[in-house]
Order: sequence, then C-alpha cells, then structure tokens
Amino acid sequence: MIIQLASATTENIEDARRDLAALAHSWCHDMTQAPATRPEAAGAARNDKAIDPVSVTALVLSIPSAALAVLDLADRIHKRRRATELIGHARQLAARHVTVRLMSQNRSVELTTLAPDQLLDLLADEDLSN
Repeated sequence: MIIQLASATTENIEDARRDLAALAHSWCHDMTQAPATRPEAAGAARNDKAIDPVSVTALVLSIPSAALAVLDLADRIHKRRRATELIGHARQLAARHVTVRLMSQNRSVELTTLAPDQLLDLLADEDLSN
C-alpha cells in the first residue's frame, strides 16, 4: 500500500509521518519511504519462487472449505479494524491540514472519503490486478 502525504508545511508532513509510523509499528509493520518513482515502476521488482504442485494440492485437499471460510472471515474482521484505525488517523491529520491519499495503479483516493470496507475492497482489487 502506498500512502501519500501532502500539506502546505513540512512540519505537518513530518508529524503525520511519525503518527503513521507509530500506527504501522503498533501493527508490527515498518513504514518505508518510497522512491520518487511512479507506482507502476515500483511493481517491476518481483520475488519469483518455485512452488511444489504436489504439496500445494495436498494442502488444499486437506483443509475443509468451512475452515477456509472462517479464516477468511477472521482475516477480514482484523483488516477492517486496521482500516478503521487508519481512516481515523487520516481524519485526525486532516484536522491538522494534512491530506492523506491512497495511491493505487489506476487512481488516488483521499483516505478520509472511504469507509473501511471500501478501503479493503480497493486494496483487494489492486492485489487481484497484480
């Protein structure tokens, strides 16, 4: 996910960057500053790994579909809480005149205009297109 911060003052940007870094750290993730390239160029680096098809087939056949549905639901609930928290931080930053935008391959969207489910759907659509 690429998040772009924009403000009239660099102090607001630095405060926003620290707030978002603290949020990402609380989720056990680190924020990295993206290079000054367009998002399409950033997708060029890939990590190709070989997958053993027999092992994958055995794994898929051994897990019942009900268990997969429960895992997907639990993952969605967890991600929705994080999306709600991220949008809340974006709204707090907007009060300090910092615009927080989500940059995707096709467009950019201001985070404060999204509902948590819209954010998750947008990210899922981006994952499918990659």
